[in-house]
Amino acid sequence: MQHIHNKNSMDLRSFHRIDINLYPLFVAIFDQQSISRAAQILSITQSAASHALQRLRQHLQDDLFVRSGSKMQPTPFAEQIYPEIKRALVTIQNISIQHQQFEPSMVQSLKIAVHDEIEPMILPKLVAHFQKINLNIQFMSIKLDRKNIVADLATQQVDFVVDLEQSLGDKIQFELLDQDEFVVCTQQPEVTEKSYLASPHIGVSSRRTGVLVEDLYLSRKQLSRQIFLRCQHYATALQILQQHPSAMLTIPRNVLNHLRIDEHLKIFDVPVKLPRINMGMYWYRDLQENKRHQFLRNEIKKIFA
Repeated sequence: MQHIHNKNSMDLRSFHRIDINLYPLFVAIFDQQSISRAAQILSITQSAASHALQRLRQHLQDDLFVRSGSKMQPTPFAEQIYPEIKRALVTIQNISIQHQQFEPSMVQSLKIAVHDEIEPMILPKLVAHFQKINLNIQFMSIKLDRKNIVADLATQQVDFVVDLEQSLGDKIQFELLDQDEFVVCTQQPEVTEKSYLASPHIGVSSRRTGVLVEDLYLSRKQLSRQIFLRCQHYATALQILQQHPSAMLTIPRNVLNHLRIDEHLKIFDVPVKLPRINMGMYWYRDLQENKRHQFLRNEIKKIFA
């Protein structure tokens, strides 16, 4: 396995042997898993892209990509160096454009990573807002992968992540957009603390394992409840509630407002005090002064002001 040189070490004399133009091609092939699509993005021929990749392979002494069916799969070394190369290119790009005049019309796309349950609360508002200010933007909503939030933001796979508040380290910035609260949905005629803790509950989580956030809060109060079913989506849980008159579902109020609720289901405040839910946007700190990024952040904040 090759090793990346120490970040703090630089031999300026070696740069005459490095063709910087090869590295955007590397990033494009990695992102697109295709030489032809990478060539299209860079406005070069597929033949030129193939020859450039061969030169980069010789320079780095690694295959970098191996064809698997119709896709170009990165080698372990390519996966190792990709984040560093992407960050370096982003830094160079930001330096080169930071003093250029910025116009909102220059923004062509907006990529966000968001959880399935939050997307209906976010995306329609985004589209409506940017249409209102007459910007022709391509919107891309990508399924949130919480394990890779930092890497996705650092390598600009996405412009923003919209998710619940959590600590992601000093390289990631967070800004609160909205607050929510848990409510209880059930067929039962009333909900007390005693009935809430004694009733069977439906838990909702996209994670395979792990404690639900509601149960984490309850455990801090030395309380617990019975989860008889765990599923991935609140819409599914609401359907199952119709079949179980005694069951309860704890759900964020704003999420519930975007779902269809059967007439037999009732909504109650949670009888146990739970913290409010903070939802906001995350971005990579190095983009703090980037004019395009500043503009997008400010417009997103206006939506939730």
